Amino acid sequence: MKIVKTVAEMQKESAALRTGGATIGVVPTMGALHSGHASLITASALRHPATIVTVFVNPTQFGPADDFARYPRTPDEDAALAEQYGATHLFIPDTSAMYPQGYSTMITVGSLSTVLEGAVRPGHFDGVATVVCKLFAATHPHEAYFGQKDYQQTLIIKRMTRDLNLGVGITVCPTIREADGLALSSRNRYLTSADRVTALALYRALRAGRSAAHTAGATGKTIEDEMLQELSGLQVDYVAAVHPDTLEPLETVITGDTIVLLVAARLGSTRLIDNVIVTVGSDAY
Repeated sequence: MKIVKTVAEMQKESAALRTGGATIGVVPTMGALHSGHASLITASALRHPATIVTVFVNPTQFGPADDFARYPRTPDEDAALAEQYGATHLFIPDTSAMYPQGYSTMITVGSLSTVLEGAVRPGHFDGVATVVCKLFAATHPHEAYFGQKDYQQTLIIKRMTRDLNLGVGITVCPTIREADGLALSSRNRYLTSADRVTALALYRALRAGRSAAHTAGATGKTIEDEMLQELSGLQVDYVAAVHPDTLEPLETVITGDTIVLLVAARLGSTRLIDNVIVTVGSDAY
């Protein structure tokens, strides 16, 4: 595995790969890699001769109250995991490489970026869209891999990629969970043992919401009410039962509909998100 630190060097590497006929998969991350990231790297490595894992803790997607300063940084462990699961390149630029002095351009992705996570964290998705676009420009991939756990983010990246004609395929891989259902997240390492138990309420809320969605006469509100009942003791930012493409609230729910349930909550200073896609009347959770 080759480690690359500058945009110019990464672009040179990518151009050489393409000239040689290799297709490129990219897995953009902020590091603190875990088994969820490993599944993305594996998926790319199975499909592409070259897999680039990017590790960059992006300052423009953190707000003043967010955890940028304490976000976990584990470079040695990240490099070992990336190589173990098939990465051919590790791109680890510093902030000055990604945002040189005088940088002033940001990407905004319309209404998708202003609801749910966007409402709680204003400007967050501008930072996400901007850095992903810049990572694509550095790595020139044919395909990029993201996890379903960041569902709203995947919609925004798909829309940005389409709207800007970036020519990158976007593949969303399933959320990886612990045996008890907790979605893997780099932020899970913040949790105390007691917090870890409490955090399972997010999983229970999604299960309750899925059960409610299968109930005759279900509406978006009745589903959300069932989810909220599982979240007592947590500081809930939102629960939502929404359209999977637009994130618009649901009035009625009809058998055969595909909907997405999302939840975000805080345990002390740690914030967790999760979601599940539901096909009403036909699946179990």
